[in-house]
Amino acid sequence: YGEAEEDYQAPRRRPVRGEGYGEAEEDYQAPRRRPVRGEGYGEREEDYEPPRRRPGRGEGYGEGEEDYEPPRRGPGRAEGYEEREEEDGGEPPKRKKRHQEEPQMAKKKTKTQNTPKPRKKRKKKHRLLKFLIAVGVIFALLGFGLHLLVGAVYSKMDYKEIASLAGTPMQEDGVVNILLIGNDSRENGEDGRSDAMILLSISSRTKKIYMTSLLRDMYVEIPGHDGNRLNAAYSFGGAELLMETIEKNFDISVNRYVLVNFEAFAGLVDAVGGIELELTGEEMEYVNGYLVEYNILTGRPQGTDNMDILPEGGLVHLNGPQALAYSRNRYLGTDFGRTDRQRKVLTAVIKKLPSALLGNAGGLMEGLLPNLTTNLTQNECFRLSLMAGKMLTYDIVSDSIPQPGTYRDVTIRKMAVLEVDFQENIRYLKEKLYGE
Repeated sequence: YGEAEEDYQAPRRRPVRGEGYGEAEEDYQAPRRRPVRGEGYGEREEDYEPPRRRPGRGEGYGEGEEDYEPPRRGPGRAEGYEEREEEDGGEPPKRKKRHQEEPQMAKKKTKTQNTPKPRKKRKKKHRLLKFLIAVGVIFALLGFGLHLLVGAVYSKMDYKEIASLAGTPMQEDGVVNILLIGNDSRENGEDGRSDAMILLSISSRTKKIYMTSLLRDMYVEIPGHDGNRLNAAYSFGGAELLMETIEKNFDISVNRYVLVNFEAFAGLVDAVGGIELELTGEEMEYVNGYLVEYNILTGRPQGTDNMDILPEGGLVHLNGPQALAYSRNRYLGTDFGRTDRQRKVLTAVIKKLPSALLGNAGGLMEGLLPNLTTNLTQNECFRLSLMAGKMLTYDIVSDSIPQPGTYRDVTIRKMAVLEVDFQENIRYLKEKLYGE
């Protein structure tokens, strides 16, 4: 305050944030709060603007109160609204019905949004179609090339049609049965005796390949003849009667065969580069003994391909003539031992066959095919070649018939034969091959 009483000034508090006052009382300004987002005020009280909220989607307001627009929702599919309501209308936009005509701009926008998607789908479909066509052409060319290859191979084989079996299917109930017959003929043909009979069964039901040796001394019923050893059926009527005899006695369909003679067997082993097997010292001695007969029959000098005897036995490499001599031995282990050795040789050859086809296809065809006789047609051989990839994944199972405990040694008409329990062996074969 001043010197005189009239100069007294009332105390003033310090203004807070947003407040202020002038020098004179009339300059005093009421405190104002800080505006929030969307709010504001002018310098004077009459310039004050009430707070406004931020407009939502489809909402807006103008500078003055009269310009305020009520909030509007966005248009739905096939809907639209005018930019502004008529000044005298005052009604919010109404949702249009589907059957009402849409504005031209909305139609164009809808078409623009929807059009690219079908085009992309069409492009993808065209690409997929082109890819499938290319794959189909490749497989067709491969199939054609494979058919030509099978035809070239098949032409070297000796085809013998069996009229009674010409219309029968190769595969029945998911199983292909092919009878492998090894005879002791020195020339290509069906003369000679049946020295080995192995039923080769390719089962798509069990995913396995079975090699089942049929012992030649089994006493069986032969159609049109008296009972006799199984191998006598081949002597009486060749491969056709042998297959009929097997089907009659074991109730299993066998209508395809491959006949292999001595030369074909030895040539097959040589074509795959020989095989490795474990032999005993005694087996090695018998191999050299059988080679004496083989060398005489083929006109080779004695001592050719003789093995060095290892008394303790061991793993040895066998060429074609040695493998043939090993598999023909019937003095060790009777006929069961002989058929077991045959399956060992055949299994070893099958395992080496894929690599031999790649490295020595020419030698394989020249050494084996001219000495094969079969009733398989060219189309059936082509079908088997298509199954080759799948068959490589199958396990190979070796077995023999009759099963242990299902036969006994007897003498009938002065013949030493095996009397077989056929019902038990039929049950075993159906369970093994067909999964029944």
